[in-house]
Amino acid sequence: MVSIGYTLLCEQAGPKQLVDYAVRAEAAGFDQLVVSDHYYPWLESQGHSPYAWSVLGAVAHATSRAELMSFVTCPIRRYHPAVVAQKASTIGVLSDGRFTLGLGAGENLNEHVVGAWPHVQQRHEMFEEALQIIRPLLGGETLTFSGNHYDVPDAYVWDRPDQPVPMAVAASGRQSATLAAEYADGLIATEPQAHLVEMYEEAGGVGRPRYGQVAICYGPDEAECRKIAHDQFRWFGLGWKVNTDLPDTDAFEAATQSVREEDVAAGISCGPDVDKHVSAFKKFVDAGFTHVALVQVGGEGQPMFLDWAQEQLLPRLREL
Repeated sequence: MVSIGYTLLCEQAGPKQLVDYAVRAEAAGFDQLVVSDHYYPWLESQGHSPYAWSVLGAVAHATSRAELMSFVTCPIRRYHPAVVAQKASTIGVLSDGRFTLGLGAGENLNEHVVGAWPHVQQRHEMFEEALQIIRPLLGGETLTFSGNHYDVPDAYVWDRPDQPVPMAVAASGRQSATLAAEYADGLIATEPQAHLVEMYEEAGGVGRPRYGQVAICYGPDEAECRKIAHDQFRWFGLGWKVNTDLPDTDAFEAATQSVREEDVAAGISCGPDVDKHVSAFKKFVDAGFTHVALVQVGGEGQPMFLDWAQEQLLPRLREL
């Protein structure tokens, strides 16, 4: 059975709201709560971006059953890898072992706040070094590391859960899928690509979790949902090669000026039709993903969505 997740999207809600939504989502029956980790929203209209790790700590304390996950944290600029291992282990303790550390190579949007955004080749080198630092620290090792990008003279994480926090790595192609298989315990992707799962398994990831995420916009009025999706999520179709390099919300506004409502609605299911939303979710199931987190687009619509999901959506998804 596929694990059904709910996304605490930090770009569209404040910290207290996110904790409240987490409690409501667990009560509604969601299996997992995933948290985005941004410094900026994608677009100014989203209007939020609290510190994800403070939210995670509060959510770990306020919930008791649902699995938790960062979706995803970039450990190469804004955070030093050794510090990522420490805070991931702390969340692991606070959540009684319910936390998975989701990692990715990041975006300029969030990382430029501490300095220049490296070239893509350098970013990939930094990301692999970060994984080489984080994994042994999560496992309780005392680490001394000297690489091309990071130095760790002496590090040890003192507070850890009974079992090491598992890692999952975001991938978009063979190189990153291989990296995920080599260093992590799971694969992350935001598109339902069966060939990506196949590449991950060919590289050694057979039997490990595969985490996906699907954006929808539920509401009683499809036309209004299309407007909300266009206002909040029109950046979604730009692709990661663009998204990783744009520096701020103004750049995303400029890059999405020509994106139409119908363009967004073609990629995000909108409105009250439960069959459309089930179909969007099922694409990930059919592609071989074991965990799929829903994003309800629009900060104001979360309570309504969670009530509807409990009554109508989750029972349908359990049948897949």
